[in-house]
Amino acid sequence: MNKDKKKTTIAAAIEYDRERDPAPRVTASGRGPMAEKIIELAKKHGVPIKEDPALANILSRLDIDEKISPELYRVVAEILAFVYSVNERYRAQS
Repeated sequence: MNKDKKKTTIAAAIEYDRERDPAPRVTASGRGPMAEKIIELAKKHGVPIKEDPALANILSRLDIDEKISPELYRVVAEILAFVYSVNERYRAQS
């Protein structure tokens, strides 16, 4: 494998509204420039970012508004726990 080959950026965004959705759903996904734009917008709007290339790769294969399958619940629960902890740290600093 060529060490000089640049890895393609992959990003996916999920949303979960427990009152509306039975499961988290994909709200954005992309590769390359589109992924970089998703990350840029997340940072701009203060959305926590969790780097997990394997999960991003799986989520990016789902359609927009597609619900996360039960097989991914555990991993998505870890992401939600990460987001909650970031939000708590942010509130503590305010």
